[in-house]
Amino acid sequence: MPNKTLPSTPPPPCMSLKAAIPYILFLSSIFYLNFISRIIFAPLLPTIEKDLGISHTESGSLFFFISIGYLAGLLFSGFVNERLTHKNVISLSGIGVGLILYSLAALTSFRTIAACLIILGFVAGLYLPSGIATITHLVSSENWGKAFSVHEWAPNLAFITAPILAEVFLKWMTWQHVFSVIGASILFVGLFYFKYGKGGQFYGQAPKLKILRSLFTNRSFWIMIFIFGIGMGGSLGIYTMLPLYLVSERGFSAGWVNTLVGLSRISGLFITLVSGWLTDKIGPKKAIKLIIVTSGLTTISLGLVRGPFILPVIFLQPLFATSFFPAGFAALSLITPHEIQNVTVSFTIPFSFLLGGGLIPTLIGFMGDMGSFGMGISFVGLITAGSVITLRFLRFHEDAIPL
Repeated sequence: MPNKTLPSTPPPPCMSLKAAIPYILFLSSIFYLNFISRIIFAPLLPTIEKDLGISHTESGSLFFFISIGYLAGLLFSGFVNERLTHKNVISLSGIGVGLILYSLAALTSFRTIAACLIILGFVAGLYLPSGIATITHLVSSENWGKAFSVHEWAPNLAFITAPILAEVFLKWMTWQHVFSVIGASILFVGLFYFKYGKGGQFYGQAPKLKILRSLFTNRSFWIMIFIFGIGMGGSLGIYTMLPLYLVSERGFSAGWVNTLVGLSRISGLFITLVSGWLTDKIGPKKAIKLIIVTSGLTTISLGLVRGPFILPVIFLQPLFATSFFPAGFAALSLITPHEIQNVTVSFTIPFSFLLGGGLIPTLIGFMGDMGSFGMGISFVGLITAGSVITLRFLRFHEDAIPL
């Protein structure tokens, strides 16, 4: 049973942004290793496939198993948050991912690897609700945008460094050893956070029927699911389909496309800081309006522009798309009371992921089969820009900000 001497709602934020930055960077390092442990399979996949003798279908299904576990981890994280403080859940997620990566390094059967990947995804999925709750506890709400912008360095950096690390490591070691190195890193950071991390010394809420009823009848919750889905679609959804589009319809070589896509993500490391500053300056709702309109327009252009003019658009589109998340997480943290924030995050992200990371790429692929990937991408851009209308109905909860 949890220690009832610790609160289920957090004490008032007690740190300035400057004082909190080292601890937010600490969280960001865990998030980075958490994220890269799931996407490192992409650059390692050709080597893994050849070594294990598995088919292309089996190779592709590895990401499906990770996704199943990750979504389950998010949905059930509230039951863990009810028993363990957010700080302990963050440490548990890091330590668990490290141990599972060590196990993966010793496995050679496709079935056992698939089962292990489901567990990996589940344990990794425990992190985000507790990480978000801890950040909103460390600093006051007027600094949430900046704090989330630092935290969002993690996935952007992971997208850039994963193929580089894989290429470097494979020159010196096997793919099993790569898992061991990443596993050792996140295991160490998880243990270190357990000892020295700050914030998150309070419990979350389990997704009980009363809480879910309140959440599912909250119009702003469904608006944020849609907006987050659109945000993920502009970032992850376009990212997954862009190489195929550029090679099949715009005549780019595969090698040149991989270089372009990788370089285009570097801007995300800097634009998130600008987005965080803008969010705190004008408020999350106005920031989201500005971001999704510009993201939508550049996505429309990405599908329509031809010839050499497409090169600047390839770099502009992710610049605006990745800037969504600091403002998005700040808004998401304000739609429900602070004490059920972990449940709000744990149910928003899975549904949003299905839309942005599942349906939107599928829609683009379908329109590609119908004759034009470009029209599919432009249609997604049109939906993105048009989604600004829903923000008129977004309302923040009066008890969302801890006093």
